[in-house]
Formats: sequence, structure tokens, C-alpha cells
Amino acid sequence: MLLKDIIRNRYIYLMLLPVVVYYIIFSYLPMYGAQIAFKSFSPVNGIWGSTWIGLQHFEAFFQGIYFWRTFRNTLLISLYDILFGFPAPILLALLLNELRSLKYKRLVQSFTYMPHFISVIVVVGIMVDFLTRDGLVNLVLADLGLEKIAFLQSPEWFRGLYIGSGIWQQVGWGSIIFIAAIAGIDPTLYEAARVDGAGRFRQVMHITLPGIMPTIIILLILRLGNVMNVGYEKILLMYNPMVYETADVISTYVYRKGILDASFDYSSAVGLFNSVINLVLLVIANYTSRRVNGSGLW
Repeated sequence: MLLKDIIRNRYIYLMLLPVVVYYIIFSYLPMYGAQIAFKSFSPVNGIWGSTWIGLQHFEAFFQGIYFWRTFRNTLLISLYDILFGFPAPILLALLLNELRSLKYKRLVQSFTYMPHFISVIVVVGIMVDFLTRDGLVNLVLADLGLEKIAFLQSPEWFRGLYIGSGIWQQVGWGSIIFIAAIAGIDPTLYEAARVDGAGRFRQVMHITLPGIMPTIIILLILRLGNVMNVGYEKILLMYNPMVYETADVISTYVYRKGILDASFDYSSAVGLFNSVINLVLLVIANYTSRRVNGSGLW
């Protein structure tokens, strides 16, 4: 049956093939190297020839001075991103859907989409130009008679700047999928609601939001499955030793240990721990969603 299905839908499977090959090469084959997390890895001896040491790297990480700092920072940044960053595209999509002027709607969409196409390096460069001691923001504060703030050297400002800049850059692009979901809602539901006397706010609360709720749930589950994956690229560009207290996350720690210190086995153990936590959170989020709403990824 499978062979007949492949022959009958061969062109569809052919379109799927590049994606399958991509994930095999970059997601499944690298799993072979994950075993060095349990070995004292030596490039000379190779993966199989290295000595098996069990959970020593994991124990060293859990007992190390950086464990709680990196774990706490990773969790807090991700939770703040879910709390403030995840609802932002939904709110923007709802607001855009309420605009009656198509021309103005397209203009707002264009302006909110554009930051997505700006590279992270440029975004951080803009932040540096605006937030340094002699930057635009501090010049305005000085003109107002206020004290200048060392934004990029203050640990208490790092998380807010990281989350805020991320929302600014991705809110427009992230709203596309919710706008598409809203477009799929049956217009007759709105007509019936207006006949019953429902205003625009009640239509949003009782028609629009329930209509896009399955999309929200699926994306939230996927986001919860990446709670421990805080991208290190932007943090590396933003942070400095003065803000390590709130900026150092697991991914940047893995980068320093694996790339800078060439401790491949230890960094693999830390990365594997991170992935296992993400997997557990993904399963819990999907199970909870299925029990509460009856929908999930599987």
C-alpha cells in the first residue's frame, strides 16, 4: 500500500524529499555525536575510541558555579518572551483586522513587517547607537535634566532590552499567521453577531479569538517546547562581563565552553541537558493542551 501511494503521489513526495534530506543531515545524523557527552572526548581517538565516563560532565555542570545562573537566566528570558512577546503578534493581528481602511492597513503591515528583514547585527548596532552614554536616548534624558543611564552596562536593563527589541523586530512577521487564521473565519458569524447587537469588542472576544484559538494553542505548544532555547547570537552581541549576572544563558555558556575552551564533551553534555528539558516541556504542554482543549500536536 505504501509503495502504491508513493507511486501515485510521487511528485508530492518529490517536493517533500529536500525537507526530509535536510532534517536527516542536520538534525538526525548529528545525534550520533551526542554520545561524547558521556565520554572523555579526544579528537585523536575519535568518538568511539574515547573513554566512557558516564554522567561526570553532567555532575560537573550541576555542581558548578554557573549552573543556577545560566539556568535561571535562560528560564526567565524565555518566560518573559512568552509573557510579552507571544501575545504581541496576536494583539497586532486583532488590531489590524479591525481597521476599515485597506490602504492604512497595508501601510501598517508594511512598517511592522520591515524590521524582520533587518539582521540581528544591525538591530544590536542600532541599540548601541541609541543607548550608549552619548547615544540619542541619553542625550534626550540630559536635555530633560535627568541623569544618564548606562543601559548596556546595567544588568537590570538587559532582559527588558532583549525582549523589547525582539518584539519590535518580530511582531509584524509573527502576526502574518494569525491574520491568515482570522481570514479563515466564516464572515456569517460576524453578521449574525451584529444582528444580535454585539459590538466590535464582543465580536473579537466571542468570534475572532475562539476562531484562531487552535492556531494559538499549536504555536504556544511549539514555543513551550523551546523554552530553554534562547538564541545565543543576539546575546553574544549585546552582553559584556558587566551584565553576565542577568545575560549569561545556557547557549552562551555552551558556546564559551565548546568553541572558546574547546571542551566539546562538557559542552555537549550541557547542550543535551538543555534539549532533554525542552522535550519534557513539549510533552507536558501537549498533554495539558489535549486534556484541557482537546487539541495538540499529536
